[in-house]
Amino acid sequence: MSDEFDELVSDFSRFYILTILYEGPAHGYKIINYFKKRVGKEISPSLVYPFLQKLEEKGLLTHTRKPVGKKEKKIFELTEAGKILCVGLFKRFAKLVSITIEPSLYVCAHCGCKVYEGGHHEIIGEKETTFCCIHCAQSYRETFKQR
Repeated sequence: MSDEFDELVSDFSRFYILTILYEGPAHGYKIINYFKKRVGKEISPSLVYPFLQKLEEKGLLTHTRKPVGKKEKKIFELTEAGKILCVGLFKRFAKLVSITIEPSLYVCAHCGCKVYEGGHHEIIGEKETTFCCIHCAQSYRETFKQR
């Protein structure tokens, strides 16, 4: 793999660590396990812990020590500034996702809602027409008949 790809994956990993922390406080091992469960990819502690340390140095994260089982662990939690950063990143990511899937969306001919997958398709007036559901298709057909 190229260094560029490794850096890209690493940046995604950091972004996902932030999403886990945004959901609530977590210790490093919990972050590593959540990451593996949700992304299906191992994440190295050598990426997680230095990133957590950098976030803490920048005032975006704090930690407290709490007993977890027989051990005492650092529980990391986003500060208010960290939460604000996450919200901004999530909005930027949402825009990126929207731009990516927009070409794959269908628009319901009746109500105008956007449909990503599935939907209901019918031939009306020799033209394939897309609807979000059968109810919109029925309503559209009734309107089409009245024309």
